[in-house]
Amino acid sequence: MPGLVLFLGIGMLAGEEGIGGLAFENYPLAHAIGTVALVLILFDGGLQTGWRSFRTAWKPALTLSTVGVFATAGLTGLAAAWLLDLPLLVGLLLGSIVGSTDAAAVFSILRGQGLHLKERIAATLEIESGSNDPMAVLLTLACVSMLLGDVEPGWALVGFFVQQVVIGAAGGVAVGLAGVWISNRVSLGAVGLYPALVLGTGLLAYGLPAYLGGSGFLSVYLAGLVMGNARVAFKRGILLAHDGGAWIAQIVMFIMLGLLATPSRLMDVALDGMLVAAVLMFVARPLAVFATLAPLRFNVRELTFLSWVGLKGAIPIILAIYPLVLGVPEGELLFNVVFFVVLLSALTQGWTIPPVAKWTGVWEEGGRPAPP
Repeated sequence: MPGLVLFLGIGMLAGEEGIGGLAFENYPLAHAIGTVALVLILFDGGLQTGWRSFRTAWKPALTLSTVGVFATAGLTGLAAAWLLDLPLLVGLLLGSIVGSTDAAAVFSILRGQGLHLKERIAATLEIESGSNDPMAVLLTLACVSMLLGDVEPGWALVGFFVQQVVIGAAGGVAVGLAGVWISNRVSLGAVGLYPALVLGTGLLAYGLPAYLGGSGFLSVYLAGLVMGNARVAFKRGILLAHDGGAWIAQIVMFIMLGLLATPSRLMDVALDGMLVAAVLMFVARPLAVFATLAPLRFNVRELTFLSWVGLKGAIPIILAIYPLVLGVPEGELLFNVVFFVVLLSALTQGWTIPPVAKWTGVWEEGGRPAPP
C-alpha cells in the first residue's frame, strides 16, 4: 500500500468519526501547514534532481507540466460540469484542482518501491511532478478569482499567469545562486547548521517571490535544483537531512489531511468522485499525455505508462481548501469530491505502478533507480 494512503488512513482513524474522535476542521491552519510541508517536499525534490536528468527530459517534462496540466484540467472540468450538473466555471475549478501530478505522491511511490525505470521516463516523472504544481495553483486561483468576480477572463488573466511564472522562475534561480554563494563562504562552526542554512534558503525561495506576486512553488523547486547541482559545503549531509525532513513533512501533511476528512461525507459523494476519477485516469490524462508527448519520440508503451502515473496526492487536497476558505458556494462539495478522487488514485494507481512498469517495458534491470 502506498505510504500516503497509510498516513491518510491513520488521520481518518484519529478523526471525528474514527476511534480517536478528534474534531479538526480548521481549514486555514490546515492550508498553512500543508503549504509549508509542500515547500519542504518541492525543495527536496529540486535538491535530488540532477542536471543530467534535467537535460535528458526538460522538454517533455515542462510540456507536460504546462500544456499537459492545462489540457487535463480542461477536459476533466468539462466532464465534471456535465456529469455532476455543476456550473461550467465550478467544473473547470474542480478540473484545475486535480489537474496536476502530485510531487509528494510520485516521490513517495518511486522512492518507497525502488523502481528502476528507463532514464528518460524517470527524469520526466521527477521533473514534471516537481514543476507542474505552479500551473495547477495558477489555474485554481484564476477560477476562484473569476467565481468571486475579482478578475475577468482576458488579458488581465494572461498577465497574471506571466507574472507568476516570470517572478517565480527568476526568484528561484536568484535565491538558489545566492544560497550557494553564502553556504560556501560562511563558517558556521557546526556541521549540523549547514542543513538549517539551506533550509532557510528554501523558505526564502518560496516566500520572497510569493510576496512579490510570483509563484513560490515554482521558485522553491528551481532554487533546490540550482543548489542541488552546485558545489556546496557538506553537501552529502545537507541532502540526507533534507530527505528526512521531506519524509517527515509528508507524514505530518497526510495525517493532518486525514483528520480533515469525514468518511460519511465522502460516501455521500462516492459516485461523483468515481465518475470524476474515471474521466481523469482513463480519458483526460491519457489524452493530454498522448497529444503533448507523441511528437517527442515516446513510443505507445512509454506514453501509456506516463499516462498511468498521473498520481494525485496532497496538492489537490490543499488546493481544494482554497474554495472553502474564500467562500465559494460549492466549496464543501468540491473538497469532498477531490478527497475521494485522491484516495481512489492512490489505491488504484499507486500500488499498480510496478506491474504496469514491467508490462509497458519501462522497467529495466540496472536502469535508473528512484532518488535515494
